[in-house]
Amino acid sequence: MRKIEFHFDFGSPNAYLSHLVIPEIEKRTGVTFEYVPVLLGGVFKLTNNRSPAESLKGIRNKPEYERLETARFIRRHGITRFTTNPYFPVNTLVLMRGAIAAESIGVFSRYVDEVYRHMWADPKKMDDPAVLQKALEESGLPAKRILALAQTPEVKERLLENTRCSVERGTFGSPTFFVGDEIFFGKDRLRDVEDLIPRSP
Repeated sequence: MRKIEFHFDFGSPNAYLSHLVIPEIEKRTGVTFEYVPVLLGGVFKLTNNRSPAESLKGIRNKPEYERLETARFIRRHGITRFTTNPYFPVNTLVLMRGAIAAESIGVFSRYVDEVYRHMWADPKKMDDPAVLQKALEESGLPAKRILALAQTPEVKERLLENTRCSVERGTFGSPTFFVGDEIFFGKDRLRDVEDLIPRSP
């Protein structure tokens, strides 16, 4: 079985929508996606890319079409917990370091679920330190411990390394998926990802 990876940043609404759909694929196929935190700002810097909010600005019709495709994706998968974050774009540096920290103390899955909820279901200004700490505490996570670990050199370097390695493998944005060495970009490519996952007999 080839490894299935999801390279994500909490700042991408499309990565959040992918996160909501991944459990359906895992249930159908019996695989488990490996979540790999990367810093989208770092990805953009290393690839000379820009966020859609910047790259689509001033373009006629394309932003409207992107919103249409998102609405179709939401309907197709019966997604009910998605709201545009009024504080978007949010600086995700501390959030992504927090993901590395949460992984190191065994609360990664809950951290990912809850941070995504606070970003895109019950949206908050998650780059405000006080808001972030309160949100993590509300979620029953060890907020002070996670935020302290997020400032350690080891955690900072791990996020940088994740980001550099992801770009070296072909990443230029989020969500990005790897099935073995094959790369797929965007939530709509999840169908192709699933097609490459062999079913158990």
